[in-house]
Amino acid sequence: MNFTCFKEKAIASTAATAIAFTLTLTAFAQDSPRLRTPRRAVPGPIQSGFQADIATLASGDFNNAQGPGPGPIGPGPGCNVFPAPASVGAAVGLSYFGPPPSTVNQSLVGPVQLLNTGPIDTTNGTVTLPLYLGHLADGRNVWYILTDVDDVGVAAELGLNFSAKMSFMANGARTANLDQNGDLVFNGGTVDFSPVRSITPGPSGAEFPPTAFQPGEIGDANYSPYVQVTNAGGVIYNAPIVAFNVSANDINFPNGHVDYSKVHDQVLAIDPINMTVTVNLINGFSFGRPVWYISMDATIPLAAAIEHNTYAPLMAKLHLGDDDSFNSPIERIFIATNGAESGGCDNPLRQGLSADLADGYRPNNTLGGIPTVALDYSPAWDANLYEWTKDAINKGYRGQLREEFQILTFVQDGVITGPGGAKFGSAGFAINCPIVLRLN
Repeated sequence: MNFTCFKEKAIASTAATAIAFTLTLTAFAQDSPRLRTPRRAVPGPIQSGFQADIATLASGDFNNAQGPGPGPIGPGPGCNVFPAPASVGAAVGLSYFGPPPSTVNQSLVGPVQLLNTGPIDTTNGTVTLPLYLGHLADGRNVWYILTDVDDVGVAAELGLNFSAKMSFMANGARTANLDQNGDLVFNGGTVDFSPVRSITPGPSGAEFPPTAFQPGEIGDANYSPYVQVTNAGGVIYNAPIVAFNVSANDINFPNGHVDYSKVHDQVLAIDPINMTVTVNLINGFSFGRPVWYISMDATIPLAAAIEHNTYAPLMAKLHLGDDDSFNSPIERIFIATNGAESGGCDNPLRQGLSADLADGYRPNNTLGGIPTVALDYSPAWDANLYEWTKDAINKGYRGQLREEFQILTFVQDGVITGPGGAKFGSAGFAINCPIVLRLN
């Protein structure tokens, strides 16, 4: 499959799974020193009071639905990677087990909350984050969140993910300055949230690639989620826009029922009075471990449409393909095009883009390195698409792949290839997906 043609075309209930253990995942946002880090309008703890209507999100014409799509707690093992409690199969109850080893060493068995700016709702699969308000130089409002940063001290101070690779993002980042109030004034970058997202899948069993698509939110040529603050040490933040050129009254949806013509599709609730935003979480894996992350932006319209996120043209200037080499700003994400989809969410081996377009649930992508597992984390994920060969499918080898080097070995052995039998590697686009939680 040739992704170049897609780039050219496009510039044209389920009940929640019982949670067997309690995650101690509540964190607090804090007001940052002026002229050091962006400032929240309302300091203090972030409360999580919103309850997602999971059944509503999972129903209807999901390929043309606005909003985030269904959450990570799906109706079967193919759409829910939340781990079983350690007491399964044991002769004693869970209360007899000690705390997770990650409480002693975060690299050990979790859970581990990685983005520590607000609480995670494990019943609904959401995270509630601080909402920030900045402006363009002409005064238009820019509502945004913060998720990652290239400064380890700022990351520790604010509870953000640290990414050393973000230091190499300047060519794909917009710029901003902190004003005398500690608010960001952006030099450019706008987002239009009014388009109506739509996807027309391919035929049954080969839903990917779709025959038509339209992202639900489109950035201008100067928009990237990454921002370099020029008068604060040149620090680079991941600051995706969630609403633009609207007042607080226009986006006051603290209990859900969001107007997606004004707000990012991944937002489930937004409260500009208490300055919080609740975002949908997405299932994935990193080195065999289940994770939850958020998806905010993509560099091509096709990916933005599938991901329910923002098309970010400036982000496309990031250099792709070099993975962990010097000056690389990206980490790899591995995405099946034709993974197992028969049986939908009931299939524990379900994975891939055709499955996503067939049932509306996310494709269970495999991420490369994340904090506590590796040192090479970046929220800019270089999409490496792979396709199971017909021979592998006919022999019954097709399954769910959860680990980077397992995938690379299968490529080496000829079990999977690039789309359409092409050489495996970067598909030429990236997705902005900040990591939130390692589930074990």
